[in-house]
Amino acid sequence: MSKGLHYFVHESSYVDEGVEIGEGTKIWHFCHILRGSKIGKNCVLGQNVMVGPNVKIGNNVKIQNNVSVYEGVEIEDDVFCGPSCVFTNVINPRAFIERKNEFKKTKVKKGATIGANATIVCGVTIGEYAFVGAGAVVTKDVPPYALVVGVPARQIGWVCKCGVRLEFDDNGKAVCKACGEKYRLEDGRVVSDE
Repeated sequence: MSKGLHYFVHESSYVDEGVEIGEGTKIWHFCHILRGSKIGKNCVLGQNVMVGPNVKIGNNVKIQNNVSVYEGVEIEDDVFCGPSCVFTNVINPRAFIERKNEFKKTKVKKGATIGANATIVCGVTIGEYAFVGAGAVVTKDVPPYALVVGVPARQIGWVCKCGVRLEFDDNGKAVCKACGEKYRLEDGRVVSDE
């Protein structure tokens, strides 16, 4: 860590002026953090990550190698972005038409996981603790605790906060086999039963 800084930026990375980086965050090789971006505490950005401009990333976020987090994307606390996952910010891009005023907002809520090589089409919200499988293409909102896979992504189940798949009984109740957390299904949504 550099003197006076309470975070680490590898010497091969660039951090533009006007960027906020939280204590304990580590930014590894060949990253670029663009102006106006805010990165929370205790985050890890792997090799070749690009953030911004004007992107907000919460605390305890892990962004693996080769991910670009474009303007319009907001990532809340405790999110995991797998290697080479992709965020978009324009629905109908053309090289010869500038559409910066058409950027769509994409939100990744607390505790969600995005698997390696998944693509998140702009304008969606990925709910709290949702799990997007590797290689999935997300084209619509993902409910909290949902497990989605495929192209386009479709829901195949539910997961616990700890990431383990949940099995609900006939009464709509589930207990995580790994951590013991309790859940119930309520109007097609998963709710913590604690």
